[in-house]
Amino acid sequence: PPITDGPVSTWNKETMTVGGVAQTTGILFMLLLVSAYFGWINTETNAIGQPQLPALAIVATLVGFGLAILLAFKPMLAKFIAPIYAIAQGFFVGAISKAYETYWDGIVVQAAGATLGVFAVMLFMYSTRIIKVTDRMRRIVIGATLGIMVFYGISMLMNLFGLDVGFLNSTSPMSIAFSFLVAGLAAFNLALDFDFVERGSKAGMPKQVEWYAAFGILVTVVWLYLEILRLLSKLRSN
Repeated sequence: PPITDGPVSTWNKETMTVGGVAQTTGILFMLLLVSAYFGWINTETNAIGQPQLPALAIVATLVGFGLAILLAFKPMLAKFIAPIYAIAQGFFVGAISKAYETYWDGIVVQAAGATLGVFAVMLFMYSTRIIKVTDRMRRIVIGATLGIMVFYGISMLMNLFGLDVGFLNSTSPMSIAFSFLVAGLAAFNLALDFDFVERGSKAGMPKQVEWYAAFGILVTVVWLYLEILRLLSKLRSN
């Protein structure tokens, strides 16, 4: 019989690319913005002009947090979970943005513009290697981020029991400095996201990892926007 090479492999040659991540990130942001619009229009003010967050915004926050935790353990499900997260988080972002806009006219445009500016600067600094992501930097940024998340989690639990952490929302110099620090930490997380995309594309990781990488960028940008929104509110209250 003739000599053959044996059975044909079903290996999938499609791998993760930078362009693919950019396209996927764009899809997630479109979903987030559309959902944010509905969150915005469903946030009303009471008789004395105070914003009233819809109950769905609180549910969306819990759903988004749960999905983020799930993806931390099941990253290959990002293709299905990331769009749901974008929709849920988008509704909350739209609602909270409307609440801030009620108190400080024009603050949302300022925060969005600052977020885009920080994103562009970090992308430029990373691509030109002004910022180099090393193992030491990665450990420091991840450790500091986990510390901030634990602090926010404890603050939320205290609020549930009626204990207000006034430091977070005060306009004291220390509180403003803290917001600057957290916003800066969120910006450095963008560098880690860019590094993950670059290393993943060079390593030829599976195509579906693009959704996980895009999810990471989305989470970081939303976090950065909310921190800038809070920082601007403190500065404008002084």
